[in-house]
Amino acid sequence: MSYQVLARKYRPRTFAEVVGQEHVVRALVHALDNDRVHHAYLFTGTRGVGKTTIARILAKSLNCDKGVSSEPCGECRACTELDEGRFVDLIEVDAASRTKVDDTRELLENVQYASMHGRYKVYLIDEVHMLSGHSFNALLKTLEEPPPHVKFLLATTNPQKLPLTILSRCLQFNLKRLLPDPICAQLKKILDTEAVRYDDDAPGLLARAADGSMRDALSLLDQAIAFGGGEVGERDVREMLGTIDQDAVEGIIKALSAADGRALMAVIADVSEHSTDYDAVLSELLLRLHRISLAQVDPALLGSGEAEQAAILDHARAMTPEDVQLYYQIGIIGRRDLALAPDARTGLEMILLRMLAFRPASSSEAPNELAPKRQAQPTQAPVTAALAADRKTSEPERKTTSDWVDIVQQLQLSGLTGEMAQNSVLEARTPGAITLVLDQNCVQLHSKEREAALKEALEKLLGAPLKLIMRIAAPAGETPAQRRQREQDARQQAAAQAIYNDPNVKALEEQFNARVNPESIRPKV
Repeated sequence: MSYQVLARKYRPRTFAEVVGQEHVVRALVHALDNDRVHHAYLFTGTRGVGKTTIARILAKSLNCDKGVSSEPCGECRACTELDEGRFVDLIEVDAASRTKVDDTRELLENVQYASMHGRYKVYLIDEVHMLSGHSFNALLKTLEEPPPHVKFLLATTNPQKLPLTILSRCLQFNLKRLLPDPICAQLKKILDTEAVRYDDDAPGLLARAADGSMRDALSLLDQAIAFGGGEVGERDVREMLGTIDQDAVEGIIKALSAADGRALMAVIADVSEHSTDYDAVLSELLLRLHRISLAQVDPALLGSGEAEQAAILDHARAMTPEDVQLYYQIGIIGRRDLALAPDARTGLEMILLRMLAFRPASSSEAPNELAPKRQAQPTQAPVTAALAADRKTSEPERKTTSDWVDIVQQLQLSGLTGEMAQNSVLEARTPGAITLVLDQNCVQLHSKEREAALKEALEKLLGAPLKLIMRIAAPAGETPAQRRQREQDARQQAAAQAIYNDPNVKALEEQFNARVNPESIRPKV
């Protein structure tokens, strides 16, 4: 007996065998079991998701010798002939090859005649959207007044091309693209049935390559068995599909995690020796980043039995979620623009280097360790006590800049009153009085109202009445605003120096004649 391809051998013959279309199967089962079968059904969806398969099972359910049921016996004459594709009352039409109105009229002329052997005459029109406008008109007339012994099963990948008059006369079922997991489970089941040895990760690779189509997955499985000489190994499948060896992706992830630009370029150089598809490298990297992100949310989302699970969990612990999300976003945008690069390798290298260049500075900290807590703000007690002690001193006492900085911080004033305090220095403290000097360059900040608000805030902090003396002059010391600006300038300079001295930045400057934009540098808060 000649070999039968897996896509035909394992084509579902009952509703229970259909994978991934439970929402359609459930509605049809209820309709059959409750004798509520419509005269016209429209099945839509992408290639290989089961449109014509479900239509044939429905035709078998309608014509089974044991009666209309959602569970045809599979043994009677009608079921056997339907399974073998020779049931005379199932008229299958490929609309792509019969688009003329004459073809449609010829087809529909026999609608009025009763079925020969079956209970119903079933018309299964595939790719119905390919019919011409006149053909749709001919079909519409039949759909409006169908004979009781006729059922129409229409299938299409482009329902938007169907006239609304046709759509309104059909029960429409949208078949969804299958996810990799159910496809992978079905492939493993078939491999076990066929007694074919396989690596655990190989079916998953085929399932992803099938892009939602079970038929494509079975065709790829046939090809993989032939390619591997009767076995389905992971490396053979990767070679057949042209996908990337995971060692290369692993090397890229490790280099990104370690912020090692040289190691990153070394991996790409090694990959380039094998004439690799650079878009495929980026695609595999994005898939791995997705798995790492899932593991960071909940390791259980990875599923069980994944050979790379341990490595993914290690990366999930070593990388911050922010880094993973940043790398993924840069990779997605870079993949879109990869065709615009001078050549694919240059484009991939720049995408990876961009991931390092925009990596947050905090990424060097271990993500699973608690970040150092901020130093608690000084309590009010020390400053208040110092001010209170001043009340016992009969001689004026000079206060330091840091004292006034602490006082202003505790006052927590906002607006122009806060700015006036920030640009003043504490000159002296006498019993029941404080003398402030407002920087003469900020004279516009002074007003009686703001001075009264500052006096009220100081009295509230001290817990006692206070006389506030303010004079405008060149301050002898550093105001809180000047100190804040000095510290900010120092942080900015330190941040710029860190960027200029970073080995990754230097590598970018040397290899690509890049220049750092000073205005883009921001100190770490």
